[in-house]
Amino acid sequence: MAAGAPVALLVGVFAPAIWFAGLVWIPAVLTLLLLDWLFAPRAPRFAVAAPGAVEVGAPVIVAVEVTVKRHVPPGLELALSTGPKLRPVADNRMVVGREEFRPALAFTAVRRGVDAVERLWARWPGPMGLIWRMRNYAVDQEVLIAPNIRQVRDDAQLLLRDAQMGERSRIDRGEGSEFEALTEWQSGMERRDIDWRQSARHLKLFAREYRIERNNQIVFAIDSGRVMCEPVAGLPRVDRAISAALLSAYAALKLGDRVSFFGFDSRPRISSGSVSGVRAFPLIQRFAAKLDYSAVETNFTLALATLAGSLNRRSLVIVFTEFTDQTGAELMLRAAANLLGRHLLLFVVLADEELEELAAAEPKTIDDVSRAVTAAALLRERRLVISRMRHLGIHVIEARHDAVGPALIRQYLDFKRRNLL
Repeated sequence: MAAGAPVALLVGVFAPAIWFAGLVWIPAVLTLLLLDWLFAPRAPRFAVAAPGAVEVGAPVIVAVEVTVKRHVPPGLELALSTGPKLRPVADNRMVVGREEFRPALAFTAVRRGVDAVERLWARWPGPMGLIWRMRNYAVDQEVLIAPNIRQVRDDAQLLLRDAQMGERSRIDRGEGSEFEALTEWQSGMERRDIDWRQSARHLKLFAREYRIERNNQIVFAIDSGRVMCEPVAGLPRVDRAISAALLSAYAALKLGDRVSFFGFDSRPRISSGSVSGVRAFPLIQRFAAKLDYSAVETNFTLALATLAGSLNRRSLVIVFTEFTDQTGAELMLRAAANLLGRHLLLFVVLADEELEELAAAEPKTIDDVSRAVTAAALLRERRLVISRMRHLGIHVIEARHDAVGPALIRQYLDFKRRNLL
């Protein structure tokens, strides 16, 4: 329509008698627009299929099924709107070919949590390319973005194999408390295991064999409060904790124990209930993905009291947390003391490498001295809290972020060997 304006102007200058002919151009263009709209292909039907769960860093392929009578409308463009945790690989829209009835758009899961494919946008031009038909459809399909566990199963298998190789019979039949069978006594066995009544009956020494109990209950309680969301080596502490918890949960399920997942910050957020068997591991993974980041302070009193009320049998409670001040640590210790009477309690904290580096750095300026003194004071308070926890009977693991998972599995296996579960 704008392109016809100079032509109408030239007609008015050189042929003023027929100047009104330029007025015909506007209704002519409007008529062409109307015809283009009338003859444009009708809207196809769309069905969107997004994966229900993926891992951080993994590609997310969202397929869109286009249902039409004959051909896909020429020039059909599709776009998907998602949340911030799903990032398009190149562009979040694509042009669909005439014979392409199942196009796909690729995204990358960039952060753990719950995101969604929210809406599908579609548009296609008319036959003359003068108009666009556009439609948008609500999709609202959730995508759970779980921690990357590609290494979890391999690491757990290696740790379990190393722990069991050459000592399976000793673990299963030597140090437990559940009676397994009678066997002829041999040199090296414990004399206290001799069954004197059966030995007298058979006129030879028989010893009782025991096996370690299975079906123990392991609770992974993960703090997702403000302090736990601070980064360690590029990842939030809570993500490091979840990776270690998943590694240990897989090992526990593999050994026949029951596992539950509990997340909290200012109040309890998620609770999975007890599950057993390796097939239940994806369920634990989905609950771990639902534990979101938080910017509030952790309420240990409410969280641990709620957890204690939900446990109906003796359990190993593994708490992943962090403490930065004496007041918060005091509240945490009081809340933890209520669990000690009935349950086995293990706290897992990540070593604060930043404070250690500041305290050990060679001071060159007065600011370096100030930072080193402050860091040393904080480390001293931290060690004091850990010492108090151990004095109360709470087991504590303090390890680097890349070693906390294996350290936790070794501690868990040690509990089983010592019959503490």
